[in-house]
Amino acid sequence: MIQVESLCKAYKNTIVLDDISFRVNAGEVYGLLGVNGAGKTTTMKILTTLARPDSGRVLIDGKDIVRHRSHIRSIIGLVPQERNLDRELSAWENLAIQGLLYRMPHLPAAIERQLKAVGLWNERHQPVVQFSGGQQRRLLIARALLCEPQVLFMDEPSIGLDPQVRHQLWQTVRDIAAQGITVVLTTHYMEEAQSLCSRIGILHAGKLLAQGSLAQLQASLEPSHSQEPHRPHPDHAPTRKPSLEDIFLHFTRQSHTKEPCYVP
Repeated sequence: MIQVESLCKAYKNTIVLDDISFRVNAGEVYGLLGVNGAGKTTTMKILTTLARPDSGRVLIDGKDIVRHRSHIRSIIGLVPQERNLDRELSAWENLAIQGLLYRMPHLPAAIERQLKAVGLWNERHQPVVQFSGGQQRRLLIARALLCEPQVLFMDEPSIGLDPQVRHQLWQTVRDIAAQGITVVLTTHYMEEAQSLCSRIGILHAGKLLAQGSLAQLQASLEPSHSQEPHRPHPDHAPTRKPSLEDIFLHFTRQSHTKEPCYVP
């Protein structure tokens, strides 16, 4: 569904993305995991046609995102990091504006379907200014899904949410993926990536250091990295599979960068 090849981007002589490549299969949830400033949002902007790459190529559904931008925009949905809703309008009105921009037929039925899907039907006439952070996130998802995209991009979907609301949002993502929609999300939460993503790319300082399923990433570490820190005897050390946090720390520490590594 998505093929990213040798993607590069710089701003004012600062390299933000340095020759990254990855693919996303149709119907899977793929996560880009990295600290703030790793290049996740820039990647997302390029994939959603909001920024142009300096070099490299991105294909979505076999179409080049630069040459076929209008087509790409017609088959994708975006849940941005910022809550860019009209806070004075109701949930229904926010979706209605989106549908009118896309000249959607049968708009009332589509709005009803999406608001019910994210659990906001009873609040449809409430102004967004009265919504909690979690409700606003769910409304952003409903807006992104209104036009029934083939691919949904989610930039830091649960940022700023408390743990209970975050887990509710994760279930919404799982429900979306169960419909066959391809999901690409960025996150710096280890638990979020491990819970939702079938494959994960570790992005750090603009470089894609590793990617694969959790099992593949675990297998890529040497046995010494999976030993328990307090072993009773060097010849009888109990071992465990490294956690995603172990894997993240391993690769980012080996990346020869002087940037600090923060793991929430």
